[in-house]
Amino acid sequence: MKNLFLLFLLLFISGCSNAQIHDAFKLEKVVLDDSDENYGYYYQLKPKGKVKSALVLLPGFGQKSESIFHDTRFHEIAFDKNMLVIGFAGRVKLAADSLLLEKLNQTLNHVQEEFKLDKDKFVMGGFSAGGSIALRYTELCHQYPDKYPIKPRAVFMADSPVDLFFSWKLQEENMKNNYSQISVDEAKWIQKFYRDFYGGTPKEKPEIFAELTPFSIDKQYGNNEQYLKDVAVRAYHDVDIAWRLKNRNQTARYDNYIATSELINRLMLMGNNEAEFIQTFQTGYRKNGERHPHSWSIIDEAECIEWIESLMN
Repeated sequence: MKNLFLLFLLLFISGCSNAQIHDAFKLEKVVLDDSDENYGYYYQLKPKGKVKSALVLLPGFGQKSESIFHDTRFHEIAFDKNMLVIGFAGRVKLAADSLLLEKLNQTLNHVQEEFKLDKDKFVMGGFSAGGSIALRYTELCHQYPDKYPIKPRAVFMADSPVDLFFSWKLQEENMKNNYSQISVDEAKWIQKFYRDFYGGTPKEKPEIFAELTPFSIDKQYGNNEQYLKDVAVRAYHDVDIAWRLKNRNQTARYDNYIATSELINRLMLMGNNEAEFIQTFQTGYRKNGERHPHSWSIIDEAECIEWIESLMN
């Protein structure tokens, strides 16, 4: 429990009351299964005018879907742009496994029933694990278009660990090196999480994680990124090596942008001219003012919405 609490503490950003959000933007909680407190609901904010497109956002591990409407300004900007914003949380999931895919499909089927949008009028986005889940879900939507309710035109990630194999290798190094207690505790917790949910780690159960990971630097584990060839993809990162050295005793090798830079490069080599690596510096801050490169704030929401609008035209 200690390690579980620690990981929640690392990823959690303090929220405001739901009443404040409701009062300002008439945020709606849509309940699909009141017996499922984790995945049985989603939040939506309808725009001023007729809905022309939808932005589906996923927060980081452990966070609830409503946290998006406190931690970002996407809904504020989309409100005037005829863009629907959907908040759905992966909660205690680090990857898009079968349960999470089922729940996300239920949510987006429900959205489609209400708004009747074209399948390509959706954009996926997420922070941390939420971004990795959004990326894998987007791939599957394009791989199996008849089995999924949407076919996202674009996807973006805020400092997401998109390669589960590479990320796990680094976690093993963290435990072995023992340079930072925070990093060691997180690695041990992830190890237990993987074994409890999937029967082993990526090293122990590569066949399982080859289906879960959106991307793998090591091509022996597949090339799921092939399904992103015609998708606009953005990877956002606050590249602050000094912060990681000072606060985690880790080099640049341990940053999530190592894998995403390789992902973007491969997409560009495939001919995807809409694949972008968005590098920022010292833009990451939690809502409590804490400096942290692993934060939603590394995305300029207004510019991102403009990018989405340009893709929808």
